[in-house]
Parts: sequence; C-alpha cells; structure tokens
Amino acid sequence: MAGVPARNVAVVGLLGTASVVLIAVSSLLGGVWISPAVVFAILVHQASAGALGPACGPYPSASTACTIATEIVWDARVPSIIVALFAGAALALSGGTLQGLFRNPLADPFLLGLSSGAAMGTAILFAFGIFLSQQAVALPLFAFAGALVPGLVVYAASRSSFRNPETLVLTGVALSSVFSAILATFLFYNPSGGLQVSFWLLGSLSNETWTRAGILVGAVLAIGAALSIQGRELNVLQLGPDVAHSVGVETSRVVRRLILLTTLLTAAAVAFTGVIGFVGLVSPHVVRRLIGPDYRRVLPCAAVFGGIFLLGAWDLAQSVIPTVVVPVGIPTAFVGGPSFLYLLYRRRASSA
Repeated sequence: MAGVPARNVAVVGLLGTASVVLIAVSSLLGGVWISPAVVFAILVHQASAGALGPACGPYPSASTACTIATEIVWDARVPSIIVALFAGAALALSGGTLQGLFRNPLADPFLLGLSSGAAMGTAILFAFGIFLSQQAVALPLFAFAGALVPGLVVYAASRSSFRNPETLVLTGVALSSVFSAILATFLFYNPSGGLQVSFWLLGSLSNETWTRAGILVGAVLAIGAALSIQGRELNVLQLGPDVAHSVGVETSRVVRRLILLTTLLTAAAVAFTGVIGFVGLVSPHVVRRLIGPDYRRVLPCAAVFGGIFLLGAWDLAQSVIPTVVVPVGIPTAFVGGPSFLYLLYRRRASSA
C-alpha cells in the first residue's frame, strides 16, 4: 500500500478487527442464553448454506432445541446486527459529508430537519391509526417519506440564488421547528399515539427481519458508494468556493448532489431504526483524529466506525437490563455526549 501512512493502515486494520470481534460478541447477546459453541456452529452452517459443519454443533440437527436456537440466532439476532452496522454506517457517512459540505464541525445527519420530518411521518401513522395492521411495512415507508420532505425542500433551496451554506443550514433549522410543531399538533389530536412515537424517536433495533435488513443494506451500499467517492470534492470545498471553481469543481452542482445523497441515505437509516443521535456527529470526529482530515479516507472509515459505534450501543442496551428492550438512542447519547465533549475540549486545548 505505497503512499498510505503506516498509521492509517493500522487504523483500518484495527477497525476491521473490531468489527469482526463485535459481531461475534453481539451474536451471543440476548434474552435467551445460547452457548458460544452452538452460536458459532449456527453462524457457520447458515452462512455456508449447510456446506460447513453441523447445524447446531453438539445438538442434533433435527432436534427441537436446534430449531429454536437457529431461529433465535439466525432469524432474530443476525438481522438486528446487520441493521445496526449499516444504519450506523449510513449516519456516520452522512454526518461526515455534511460536516465537510458546510465546514461545520457540529453538523450531523439531522441538521436539515430530517429527524423532525421522519417523526411527523410516524406521528401520522400512529395518531390517525393508518395501516396499523401493516405497521411493519407502513412505519418505515411513512418515516422515509416524512424525512424526504425537509431534505427535498433544502435541496430545492440549494438550486436557488440563496444557496450559501448558512442559508441552507438555517432553512433546515426552520423546517425542523415547523415539523416539530406539526408533530405536537398530531399528538395533541390523539395523545394515545405519543408513547409509540416517543419510543420510536429514541431508536430501536428490535424485531428486525432479513427483508428489512436486505432493503437497508442495498440502499446503504448504493447511496454510500456514491457518497464515498466525493472525497476529493469535499477536500477542495474546504478551501472555499473560489478555490474550488479555480480547480474545476462546480460548487453548486456538488452541493446539490451531496444534499440529495445525504438526504436519501439518512432517510433510509431513520426509516428502519428511528432517530438515533450522536452516531453521525461523533464518528467523523473520531476518525479525523485517527487518520487526518482527508475526506477520501475519512468517509469510508467513518462509515465503519459508525457501524461499530451503533452496534456497540445496541449491545450495551441489551446488556443493561436483559429482560427489557432499552431504546438504542439512550446508550448512544450517554456514550456519544461525553465523548464529543472530550474531543471538543481536547481539540481546543491543543489549538491553544
């Protein structure tokens, strides 16, 4: 890997190793204890379509215990692990992109009002009792559609003559306030839907299925790949619009493209997990401290770190009270808040 600093290679290797270890640990956690040998045998057997190893290790493949263990590990735990990894990657990738786009270290995936729009879409579902019998399908669709509304409004604003970064950020803040007011109105109309909306706003990775995981993986891979290759443009944008124009970067077109891609990516993640804070804010900062400010490396590494961060928070949520489903947004806030303050004040002390 000529030209790549040894430290960066070490960081990439460390992130990859941490991902593998955390996936292995996560597959062991849950309300039902299953021995590590059985879990490993199930993962190997299912991942290889039965070509490698027995189905459940020491248990006979046709036994009831093997069937139950397989359903718990492969059909309940693994989809949640996949959703956590890819939702965390989506949020971190979006956060890193927006921090570079607006040159604002406090930017995160919900800067454009996407969280309030998604919450409004969810409130419509619960407050008016629409498609509750098909909630597993309707909830992600309503949340995704709601998140798209403010994102597309900001995208339209980026095409106007008022497309400087400050205006776009303030547009997102204003839209967030408007949609929060609409959300409060819906909940005032039907207060009984407030509990479901509140739980969704804290984020959840429970009851994930292979279908939901597959949709999210496809969306994150497609949109994330399109974002990851924008590192050069983001590097140039850090020098200002005049310098960007001088080297052949069409600033307005790049801004519109990045806003659209981050909107779609964040909406896809929020649709399946709810609003989970700090992942998209903290992850790019941690990665920049490890490998430097080059966005060609920051974006993909932030995606990996974001997946690790969210999966680790999910493991913590399951471990604190094993018999209770703790929203994953709670541990991300407890961990992400102090971590961000540490990074912020250490950076200021170093600058001074």
